[in-house]
Amino acid sequence: MRRIAQFFKVSPDNFIQAMKDEFPEYTQEDSRDIYDSIELPKRATKGSAGYDFFAPFSFSLPPGSSIKVPTGIRVKMEEGWVLKLYPRSGLGFKYRLQLNNTVGIIDSDYFFSDNEGHMFAKITNDSNEGKTLEIGAGTGFMQGIFVEYGITVDDEAESVRNGGFGSTTNS
Repeated sequence: MRRIAQFFKVSPDNFIQAMKDEFPEYTQEDSRDIYDSIELPKRATKGSAGYDFFAPFSFSLPPGSSIKVPTGIRVKMEEGWVLKLYPRSGLGFKYRLQLNNTVGIIDSDYFFSDNEGHMFAKITNDSNEGKTLEIGAGTGFMQGIFVEYGITVDDEAESVRNGGFGSTTNS
């Protein structure tokens, strides 16, 4: 296997601000404690393709509800690779857990954005069976798979990214 990437935490200030924006009920001290306990993504077994992302805090997600989770994670990877994010398979099967953008795409240049390449996961419990999803802090809820990609022979893209959603187009 080629080693093409490395996970890091975003800065404490970045994470604390994201928590303040998304979950104002958490104090700055609470957010710092959560930050300190963030675990970098990792594979469960030697044969696993996906890197498990762990919930930085506990949350409950009733059917039809969504939550935007600041993971506190960023990734530096070689050019020509992308990280694709999906819900953990078992959660999708049991709760119809879905990422709101269906598949998260983390480009190699996202690492250098002003937001430090901070990955967020907006997820929805789309259960048709009335099941509430309970995720404990440190529980795997999402997985990321690195995929190599190619470009066309006449590609001339020269723009530089700065930001996340919608930062590479005018739409």
